[in-house]
Amino acid sequence: QVQLVESGGGLVQPGGSLRLSCAASGRLFNIYDMGWYRQAPGKQRELAAVITSGGGTNYADSVKGRFTISRDNTKNTVYLQMNSLKPEDTAVYYCNADIWALGLRRNDYWGQGTQVTVSS
Repeated sequence: QVQLVESGGGLVQPGGSLRLSCAASGRLFNIYDMGWYRQAPGKQRELAAVITSGGGTNYADSVKGRFTISRDNTKNTVYLQMNSLKPEDTAVYYCNADIWALGLRRNDYWGQGTQVTVSS
């Protein structure tokens, strides 16, 4: 069984910062890409940022220069540092990971989501 557990969401004022964390657990053989998606009310889920196992990154234009994705492969954890937050960043943020677990086929896994609200 593979689990992704997120933490770090909350309420922050515009211009503030938050750091999201997502830890993968289970009988993990290899973790490939890890990423953060977000879904605002009434909108489709969209990619915010992704990081490869080698550390290559890609960001949505709307978060470039404000968000930084990183990972610690020794802890099977991905982070999203969010700075200069705007009200339009308000969404449920989901962790995603491409994982090959022992005894299972390589698959895409999702966390349960963590709410980020940017409001004064």
